[in-house]
Amino acid sequence: MPADVTADIGIHAVEPIPPATTTTSSPDGPLAQRNGMPEPDDGPAGLSSEEGATGFLSTTLGELRKVVWPSRQQLFSESVAVILMVSLSAAAIAAIDRFYHWGSAQIFR
Repeated sequence: MPADVTADIGIHAVEPIPPATTTTSSPDGPLAQRNGMPEPDDGPAGLSSEEGATGFLSTTLGELRKVVWPSRQQLFSESVAVILMVSLSAAAIAAIDRFYHWGSAQIFR
């Protein structure tokens, strides 16, 4: 299908996905450039432009600030739901196990 043609599937028109651009003849080795984005610039000993642990910690704290934490009510209700489902699953597995144990006891007396 040509790149300027779109397929119509019901409500939305879908455009074809362009092929990924990779270069294999780079002096840095195969697949050194993915989707037009260059590899990050690593400094000495594999460290990024920010310095080691300090950069890692600041990046980690920045990501933790983006997290949307659940409210106390959400945490409680979802914890109850998980505990209930695990308990029901354990009871179902125990019932099936007892049934097979009983069945094997009837067959192999």
